[in-house]
Amino acid sequence: MALVINNRVRELTSTTGTGTVTLGGAVGGFQTFAAGIGNDNTTYYAISINSENEWEVGLGTLSADSSTLARTNPPLESSNGDALVDFSAGSKEVFCTLPSEKALYLDASGALANATVITDANINATGTASSSTFLRGDNSWTAVTGSAITDETKTFSNYSILTANRTLTAASDTNYMLVGPIDVDTYVWDVNMVLTIV
Repeated sequence: MALVINNRVRELTSTTGTGTVTLGGAVGGFQTFAAGIGNDNTTYYAISINSENEWEVGLGTLSADSSTLARTNPPLESSNGDALVDFSAGSKEVFCTLPSEKALYLDASGALANATVITDANINATGTASSSTFLRGDNSWTAVTGSAITDETKTFSNYSILTANRTLTAASDTNYMLVGPIDVDTYVWDVNMVLTIV
């Protein structure tokens, strides 16, 4: 079971109440949940019956044959005070969506508009995040050392020229980086190798 989001997934349903939704076939020009999401997978959905001003957005799980969609309680939002909607009789549309509270997006200047989604508190890392630190595998912010490479006269320290397959044993508290090919002015450096880290 995986979380799957896809375009143009929209079906009709006549399901009433607060229970599992029986899917009734794709709306013209759209695909079914079976085709777009897949059996047993989960997805974000929206259901609406405009004539009754009833709607719901939430996380749903498809059945083994994708004929039904089980709604997670509580939904993310709804016309029923963010509780499951007791849908009235009538034809409704149920479709795949990406809820705004689950999305990361950029503002007009290209900056992350909802940056508070990811914070130091969320990842519970030690140290302080800044432009001169990086997050290590042990979940700590660590100072970046060394200077930037800005032209072909500068090189990495502790580098190796690799001419054949090589096995590398990564030491504790060590970062390794493979780079190639690199173009600097008219020079081209390339790496042709197989690297195995054990």
